[in-house]
Amino acid sequence: VHYQPLFDLRSGRVLGFEALVRWQHHEDGSISPGAFLPIAEEAGLMLKLSDFVLNCACHQLRNWQQAMPAGELLSMSVNVSGHDIAHAAFVARVGRALVESGIRPQQLCLELTENILSSRLEAAMPVLQELRRLGVQLAIDDFGTGYSSLSHLSTLPIDELKIDRSFVARLGDGRNEAAVVRSVVLLGHSLGKRVVAEGIETEAQLAQLRDLGCRIGQGYLLGRPM
Repeated sequence: VHYQPLFDLRSGRVLGFEALVRWQHHEDGSISPGAFLPIAEEAGLMLKLSDFVLNCACHQLRNWQQAMPAGELLSMSVNVSGHDIAHAAFVARVGRALVESGIRPQQLCLELTENILSSRLEAAMPVLQELRRLGVQLAIDDFGTGYSSLSHLSTLPIDELKIDRSFVARLGDGRNEAAVVRSVVLLGHSLGKRVVAEGIETEAQLAQLRDLGCRIGQGYLLGRPM
């Protein structure tokens, strides 16, 4: 598991980390998640893989909290698959990871893509509500690349919207891209959600995101997964 830091874009302070699974093969070198995750899905290993990442991430966060001044303020984000949301014991699995690691529920943020939510919304809603009662934070990852009904967005128990890196990459290309990002920031803030920009790679993108009112971000310019 690698960890990419999330930053306060105004102060530069590290707010937390996103856990990212990686495979360093002894013969083939670095294998991207895009290559091995679909195979894990076909082989029925996604639940085990999710538990591995979840447990590693929670324990790593607790280690940092105990070792660093003000470490208790840090959070950890973990990506969740559609298989997890459909699994009857998913909430219990999350609860077990919290108890075994010793971190507080509000310090864990689970990220789901728009496509997972739109395709499994009816089944996902009770699970999301249970996770919310547990105290866990919830985020929509890659926001803007899928289909989100505004009526659903206003009622989903979601704490955070993550602006997809494709929008951030096009900042500076024209007014339309900046208008889209500004709209997502305003929408998120008006609904009481945190808004996070992904894929910040240039000083110009960082400056424009600050001007557009985005307060949290991650990307190679700020810190690579380590």
